[in-house]
Amino acid sequence: MKNIAFIIFFKLSIATVFADVRLPGVIGNNMVLEQNALVTLWGWSDVAEKIFITTSWNNKTDSTISTRDAKWRIKIQTPSAGGPYSIIIKGNNTINLTNVMIGEVWVCSGQSNMEFHHFYQGSKDIEPEFVNPPNNNIHFFLIPKTTAQYPQENCNAEWKVCDSNTMKHFSEVAYFFAKKLNEKLNVPIGLIEASWGGTPAEVWTPEEDIDKDVVLKESAHTLQAYNWWPYWPGYTYNGMIAPLTNYNIAGAIWYQGEGNTNAPSTYARLLTTMIKSWRNAWQKDFPFYYVQIAPFTYSDKNVGAVLKEQQEKVLALENTGMVVTTDITADTTNIHPPDKLDVGYRLANLALAETYHQNITDYKSSLFKSMSVENNKVIIDFYNADDGLTMKGDHVTQLYIAGKDSIFYPADAKIQNNKLIVSSKNVDAPIAVRYEFSNAAIGNLFSSAGLPVAPFRTDDWDVLEKK
Repeated sequence: MKNIAFIIFFKLSIATVFADVRLPGVIGNNMVLEQNALVTLWGWSDVAEKIFITTSWNNKTDSTISTRDAKWRIKIQTPSAGGPYSIIIKGNNTINLTNVMIGEVWVCSGQSNMEFHHFYQGSKDIEPEFVNPPNNNIHFFLIPKTTAQYPQENCNAEWKVCDSNTMKHFSEVAYFFAKKLNEKLNVPIGLIEASWGGTPAEVWTPEEDIDKDVVLKESAHTLQAYNWWPYWPGYTYNGMIAPLTNYNIAGAIWYQGEGNTNAPSTYARLLTTMIKSWRNAWQKDFPFYYVQIAPFTYSDKNVGAVLKEQQEKVLALENTGMVVTTDITADTTNIHPPDKLDVGYRLANLALAETYHQNITDYKSSLFKSMSVENNKVIIDFYNADDGLTMKGDHVTQLYIAGKDSIFYPADAKIQNNKLIVSSKNVDAPIAVRYEFSNAAIGNLFSSAGLPVAPFRTDDWDVLEKK
């Protein structure tokens, strides 16, 4: 009996000493690694175990030794875009990673309009894509809905090749974003989706960054608890973003905002804080491109208008870009506009022009720049309107003008190149103009390239209902 007990103890000891090399979910078969970069590979193993990494693109072997915490990490140099390649990771055991592609990797996050896929009601854009053969130049990493009180090191997901089955469950916005990047850049694209319908931006922001800002902490306490998504700051960041922060990425795209209409006035501060926290976690000031929410009939007056206004203010943060979507929905009672193709392509155009320096013009919507008053007319000037403005119809809609009595009247307007001349017979001395400034307004003013002019107002009067 003593001999049997000794043998069992010995075998258990051996199993403990010779622990297998293990990898996080994001490092696996079919992964896409950033091209021309020192990318990080990491995992777990036995203490002081020597780990050898051999990469097929150069047949080079590098090595590292795990720490006393049974963790290992190594940086390897990737070549220009290409593949498929393999990576062999060898310690006490051997892992052979196959179909590894080298290209561009983007994180795709937000709430339901980013999550929107084939099984959402109204989905239509993705169905024509199902007839296409598998595309080994687009790979998906779909993170399941996960929360945690503290930042996690791993997530339960795996890389998959884009095909008619995998794209059914993946973000349509992200897919069309990747499709256009792949077509224009001719490099593999890796998409990491971390989205959850209904979530406010607080849950995607580290709790400590919310708590140290008195304004954001107070605003976070106004969030209502629902049964379908978390609301406590940091909970999805900890479970769905933190596990990625060692993984090299090119940038992030974001579609969210509807979940913060409870306190829209602090959204610019909140999203700016979130972006900075992500960049700090990755130790990289990566590009962050986001979607301005679409028109919708919110129950509270002007909350959508103020949220959109706040989203535009985030552009003050370096290396950001915003897609305007006031023209993509015909039903303002549907918070999920089904047109995801145009949204994905507009995000892609931002990335192609700003991140990849492609020769793409007129990829930004026109934004309010300044106003001046001449007699009874207001002259509105715009950013991103060098080639002029146009309207669809015989007059500009959703345009209003007011004098010092703060009463807004429908306005007449005339386009003069890149300026808008606004007036009304009811306002002799105008001081304020608003365009599309309401929850569900859909205007008809566009840049010459066909992009919608962003909603704006020239005043800063209080527009939210008191509660």
